[in-house]
Amino acid sequence: MRPAASTPASLGDAVLVADVGNSRIKLAAVTVAAGLGMLPGVAKRQDLDSHSFRPANLENWLAQVAPTSAVVLVASVHAAAAARLEAAIAELSATRHRPLRQRRIVHTDLPLEISVAEPHKVGIDRLAAAAAASVVRRQGRAAIVVDCGTAATVNLVSASGAFLGGAILPGPALMARALAEGTSKLPEVSALDRDTPPPMPGRSTHEAIAAGIGWGIRGAIARLVEEARSAVGRDAELILTGGWRGAVRDALPGAVEMPDLVLAGIALAAERACNR
Repeated sequence: MRPAASTPASLGDAVLVADVGNSRIKLAAVTVAAGLGMLPGVAKRQDLDSHSFRPANLENWLAQVAPTSAVVLVASVHAAAAARLEAAIAELSATRHRPLRQRRIVHTDLPLEISVAEPHKVGIDRLAAAAAASVVRRQGRAAIVVDCGTAATVNLVSASGAFLGGAILPGPALMARALAEGTSKLPEVSALDRDTPPPMPGRSTHEAIAAGIGWGIRGAIARLVEEARSAVGRDAELILTGGWRGAVRDALPGAVEMPDLVLAGIALAAERACNR
């Protein structure tokens, strides 16, 4: 089991992490890990809209969590949103005379063996979650990570701690949007990531879509987890993360919920990234 990275005390900076996703930018401050096999802590969470966040909200959050100097580690799967965030940080540093450094996290910054053909093409959020899972899993056990974001992913970490790849499928909001945009008469149904699906049969078009997507995503993820267990072992530890994880919780008995798994994985890169 790898020791978790700690913040580089010699820098004297607050260490902040940003997970730039397709829908949200998740921000947090990093605290030092408690010890061997423990992840760095993340606190003072702030979420921004990836498409239209206000720099003033970022400035207010930074003033609360890092009133002096800070380094911001940015992991992104949304290039345009990351560019906006980095530009806002640079402007705040210049115009407010605050020492804010920033660095984009890449796969080589993570303490993780990546056993796929093209590691640089894997979403950094998937790799960060896998790095965190590799730390917290029990020695000799594989791990399966289910991340419920804009896209749902089921990723595998081997018993030796290597990222093996996994599966990606649309999340509920993407499925609903695809139905609405790809047909002439089907409405877009919202809140599928929070509500319990209606019982079958759906008595209206709205209920039929909600039932199809809601029960469908549960069934798909449960089956993918079964396939993953066949690949890495029935005793693999199951970790559940992401904003709509509650919608599939009952389909994954025994799963351990870790809401900030990706942020903790980005925090693992702090020491390596800050010293480069």
